[in-house]
Amino acid sequence: MALFVNQDESRTRLQQEIAAELQAKAKKRAEEAELPDGVDDSRYIENTERTAKHAWVWAVIAVVIIGLVIVLAVSTM
Repeated sequence: MALFVNQDESRTRLQQEIAAELQAKAKKRAEEAELPDGVDDSRYIENTERTAKHAWVWAVIAVVIIGLVIVLAVSTM
């Protein structure tokens, strides 16, 4: 024996009800979710310094490393 389903609709009534319930639950969960606000969750940045006053040191180090890589690459040829 086989069960024939009306093929006029892509979903049965039960599938539509389940989909509606899942959408309602997802919407409710999204509304209740606490999204990061950028204030309370930024505690890890406390007691740190900006690199602006020492950025030139990092730039010099980067230039020296790039220069060394170029010198090594040219000398091995």
